[in-house]
Amino acid sequence: MKKSIIYTGTGDQGTTSLVGGQRVSKIHQRIESYGTIDELNSFIGLLMTSLEDRKDLDFLLFIQHKLFTIGSYLATDQETTELKIESQVTPESIKRTEHEIDRIDNELPKLKNFVLPGGCRSAALAHVCRTVCRRAERQIYRLAETNPVEEPVLVFINRLSDYLFILARKECVKNNGKEIIWDYTCK
Repeated sequence: MKKSIIYTGTGDQGTTSLVGGQRVSKIHQRIESYGTIDELNSFIGLLMTSLEDRKDLDFLLFIQHKLFTIGSYLATDQETTELKIESQVTPESIKRTEHEIDRIDNELPKLKNFVLPGGCRSAALAHVCRTVCRRAERQIYRLAETNPVEEPVLVFINRLSDYLFILARKECVKNNGKEIIWDYTCK
């Protein structure tokens, strides 16, 4: 008897199941959307291994749970399957993210220039998360062209990329005090 079902063989022909059992192509826009959210969640897990601040770690764990929620939301075709309450993004989640952005931003010097990704490992990882988050946002907007997507999902992902940017700035300042400023004259 198998301990757990890791492989079923049902996806070997290029399809997969959504929440509710509906089968779609593995390149369906819904799969692209929640697959990118899953990728972002994995990168956030990697970022967390480079952080020390308990507040940041606790908040990122909250984010990981919210991303799993969003993945569930995106994996549910609401035309065929009823959305579970656990799969919804609340305004409180958005407010909590905005609060974290403001908390960190208040500790940083005023942003006067464009900054380049990098500066230290944790900042670079936060920038990778930010860019994957932006890609996830584009994928979700692509899905929204043909399927309804609730506004809080889109707002949350947009705020999350802002949070990841400000976290990268914090890590740069904390670790070496120097952000990499874009120099348009660099040849």
